[in-house]
Amino acid sequence: MAGELPFEQPLLELKAKIEELRKFGAEKQIDFSDEIARLEQRYEQEAEKVYSNLTTAEKMQLARHAQRPTTLDYIQHIFTDFMELHGDRHYGDDLAIVGGLARLDGIPVTVVGHQKGKDTKDNIARHFGMPHPEGFRKGLRLMQQANKFKRPIITFIDTPGAYPGGAAEERGQSEAIARNLMEMASFGVPILCVVVGEGGSGGALALGVGNRVFMLENAIYSVSTPEAASSILYKDASKAGETAAAMKITANHIHALGVVDGVIPEPRGGAHRDVARQSELIKETLTKHLKELMQLSEKELIEDRYQKFRKIGRFTYIQEGNHNHA
Repeated sequence: MAGELPFEQPLLELKAKIEELRKFGAEKQIDFSDEIARLEQRYEQEAEKVYSNLTTAEKMQLARHAQRPTTLDYIQHIFTDFMELHGDRHYGDDLAIVGGLARLDGIPVTVVGHQKGKDTKDNIARHFGMPHPEGFRKGLRLMQQANKFKRPIITFIDTPGAYPGGAAEERGQSEAIARNLMEMASFGVPILCVVVGEGGSGGALALGVGNRVFMLENAIYSVSTPEAASSILYKDASKAGETAAAMKITANHIHALGVVDGVIPEPRGGAHRDVARQSELIKETLTKHLKELMQLSEKELIEDRYQKFRKIGRFTYIQEGNHNHA
């Protein structure tokens, strides 16, 4: 096991005991198969207990896991004939957004997604998956091209949020995000979005206006990072775990609230445990829903997308002593 999180420590200890017993048995030529089988059974029971009862804070740790698959990992496993395209034709090429042309089961599509780094150097180059305006504009350029040539659009969302620095603000961060929201709403092609890790604030929404939006089982989706919300509400970022639970940011919470259309299961222990299997599960969902959406006309796709977002949200108001729901 690699990259274990704190709550996985009991599993790590059991795994170490099993390996130690195997090694000792091989060295001394003693049969410990019964003891090993009992420990392996105990390991399976403990793993089931741990992963079926994850708290919001623990799911948040999995969503941010350093080894969690990225957009480029999924592109490699899910699509064929991928050709990456670069630049926004205005300022530069933001590596925090990747995208290009590909085929999904032979269907020509455009793929766009946030891209986190694989190590410290790569993360710095990719701004830890937090796009500058030119990143959002690159994504929009590719989506405009897809709309022009009638190619479906697939996006992968995985960002703590839009880059918060002064340079990004100077180049029009809020305008770039707002333009993506406006134009994605008007495209006459199917748009499918998958939150594969962190779905943070406007940085996530800028790629998230789809006919169908899905989340991986251990992904999170929120208006703000729990750390930021905790700092605002409690003046204490250390209460992020408590704040995360109150914010209801996990896939099951978001699905129950009607914000996303479905939850894609993950291999036990998280997507990083079996990237190939996780990719298969995502591909099955994308293929199924893309074929359904391709039966709709341009006007129907736009209306379908509008109605999806129009229906999000419920509120209660009181008028003349009566409770009304909308």
